[in-house]
Amino acid sequence: MIIDTHCHIYKSEMENAEEIIREAANNDIILILNGTDPKSNAEVLELAKKYENAYAALGYFYTFADEISDEDISLLDNQLNNDNVIAVGEIGLDYYKGKENKDSQIELFEKMLNLAEKHDLPVIVHSRKAMQDTFDVLKKHNVVGTLHSYQGSAEMAEQFIKLGFYIGVGGTITHKNNKKTIKMLNNLGINQVVVETDSPYLPPEEKIGEENSPMNLKYIVGKIAEELNMSEEEVLKTTAENTRRLFKI
Repeated sequence: MIIDTHCHIYKSEMENAEEIIREAANNDIILILNGTDPKSNAEVLELAKKYENAYAALGYFYTFADEISDEDISLLDNQLNNDNVIAVGEIGLDYYKGKENKDSQIELFEKMLNLAEKHDLPVIVHSRKAMQDTFDVLKKHNVVGTLHSYQGSAEMAEQFIKLGFYIGVGGTITHKNNKKTIKMLNNLGINQVVVETDSPYLPPEEKIGEENSPMNLKYIVGKIAEELNMSEEEVLKTTAENTRRLFKI
């Protein structure tokens, strides 16, 4: 089995979501579906109940930092009790377009981490142009998880790993001139790595211009194997073991 630790496969994001989930099942691919708001979280829960190869990660994304109400937090708190939920995510910080609402992003992130602690769930964290703040917030909480589509340095990755985090490697590792991720991978090795697609986003180099799919995990696994001088079978085995250990699946 291969496990896609981060994807957004639900109807409001992909019209053919259920078809893709069934195709993944036929290719022995387990999916961790990540919600980002009340609507997508509800969709993810329903899909996780319906399909054996789909698990739910529920959270509120930074883009909703100024919109989420106390009622929304209570709703999520209740949803996290569901047996099909294995993580809180996608959550995190993003300063790519600026830091104008930095404080509200951090406040929402803190609330999500508090829920993860309450329910004893790992987290799936988004961090873009916000690595230090992400680290500073995470180290205050008793949580473990993944750094989704990690874009930081190898040195910073080592600090996250010390907190109990795994590094999510996706399609961008296959992109030309992505030396930063390659360097990180070669420094870290495979023992703290999980694989993901972020479908329908961030397709590998071979599929640029197309909607991304869990079936493209093969390109990511192939690139990791090439860089680390490992067999693809070794990469699949180790990353799957890492994922099962973290998410208890």
